[in-house]
Amino acid sequence: MTDTTTKPTARLYRMVMPKHVCPYGLKSKALLERRGFRVEDHPLKTRTETDAFKAEHGVDTTPQTFIEGERIGGYDALREYFGIAPDPDKKTYTPVLMLFAMAAAMAIAISWLRFGTVEPSRWLVNFIAVSMCLLAVQKLRDIESFSTMFLNYDLLARRWVGYGYVYPFAEGLAGVLMLAGALSFVSGPIAAIIGGIGAVSVIKAVYIDGRDLKCACMGGDTKVPLGFISLTENIMMLGMGLYVIGNLLR
Repeated sequence: MTDTTTKPTARLYRMVMPKHVCPYGLKSKALLERRGFRVEDHPLKTRTETDAFKAEHGVDTTPQTFIEGERIGGYDALREYFGIAPDPDKKTYTPVLMLFAMAAAMAIAISWLRFGTVEPSRWLVNFIAVSMCLLAVQKLRDIESFSTMFLNYDLLARRWVGYGYVYPFAEGLAGVLMLAGALSFVSGPIAAIIGGIGAVSVIKAVYIDGRDLKCACMGGDTKVPLGFISLTENIMMLGMGLYVIGNLLR
């Protein structure tokens, strides 16, 4: 049996109402417990209790955590206290790497379902096609933001603004057709064209002009830097497009 008396203690005040349980309160409690704290949980069960607590402590929001008599604050402040708060301005490849990891897993599943095995060349085709579909979805979540960020570096979009709006649909269409193995005379050229233009655009912006930009590949609201990963994405599309075209010409 664990001796809880040796654990440091934290007091947590959070909203726990019949129609609303504060998610940040739950996350604060879980974080404190993971950090080895014994949590004195004080649920605020009515709006009157919540407003009285806020007035007493001069705060505008809940949850609120107290450690050794010091008010730490809400969930974000608690993460800062433990030194695990993310830097909102820090660029990261994590979103696109997670997308590629999911695409790889889905490609394995598709290959196994269709062929009963995971043959590398078939898996690679499925992986690139699924990646294109998932990347298109990210851009289509907010196509206006994507098209704006895209204009920072894409050479064709700078000459024809409408390309920024067409691109996600073209990418998604090519990916779906490749997965279906249909209309290769459409999917191959689309992938080769957008992949080729994208690769040249990234090379010019990053490796020739030396610009420090965010990549629009995951949509217009991410912190993915424009660079090697972005270039790899475009080279994959270009290569896939040329592979499909090559099969057509055989």
